[in-house]
Amino acid sequence: MINRTSRIHPGMVAVIAGLLLFFAARASWALTLPDYPLGAGDTIRIQVFLNPDLTLETRVSENGFITYPLIGSLQVGGLSISQAEKKIADALQGGGFLKKPQVNLTLLQIRGNQVSVLGQVVRPGRFPLETVNTRVSDMLASAGGAMATGDDTVIVTGQRNGKPFSKTIDIPSIFIDESRDTNIVLQGGDTIYVHRASVFYIYGEAQKSGAYRIERDMTIMQALAQGGGVTSRGSERRLRLHRKFPDGKIQEIEPALTDLVMPNDVLFIKESIF
Repeated sequence: MINRTSRIHPGMVAVIAGLLLFFAARASWALTLPDYPLGAGDTIRIQVFLNPDLTLETRVSENGFITYPLIGSLQVGGLSISQAEKKIADALQGGGFLKKPQVNLTLLQIRGNQVSVLGQVVRPGRFPLETVNTRVSDMLASAGGAMATGDDTVIVTGQRNGKPFSKTIDIPSIFIDESRDTNIVLQGGDTIYVHRASVFYIYGEAQKSGAYRIERDMTIMQALAQGGGVTSRGSERRLRLHRKFPDGKIQEIEPALTDLVMPNDVLFIKESIF
């Protein structure tokens, strides 16, 4: 009996490996941002299966065009990755260069899409999306983070699926809860706004009168501590709180030390009777 050992031709191994890499790359990017619109300055890699001579790394020009072998100038700006792949494949097939070409487009670097960071941050301005998975925390870090006068929340606005989008995000929860649902992925054209933190005012027989930031769940007692406490002439029992209500009227309240401080509260410490 003659034993015959089946062998796979080395060329077939290379074909199979290339095919696996090709579809793995497509699946990877399909799970990230399949609807990402290509913009001016984006760096992309174009590969055509079994045609390594058509592999090209290029940058999208300011008017949204690229120059590709055999095809020439081709506009891809504003197209999603899948749309750009189809447009290149159609041009190769329509020009009679390839039959049913399988095109894979990989986004290497985002430059054309920017995010604006405004408000109470160290370096407000416009920042490029360097990667496809840039999140709110990444962009805040690029802007130097929120200032001491900044609020604990940020407002992210933009568009998703062609519709206006707005989301309020609690900054500490991004790091405390480590929730990716909170630390959302940004898209080109988004705006991050850090509002000025709410303040309260204290005057009268306080050691340090003035305006102070309201910390989370701050009580009247904590507010007194922010002002350095009561002077020797004042009394904690003679506190008056002036608070503005939704109807616009300001009411004078005699608060308890455990009451919560509200934005724009004015705390007045009266002199002791004795």
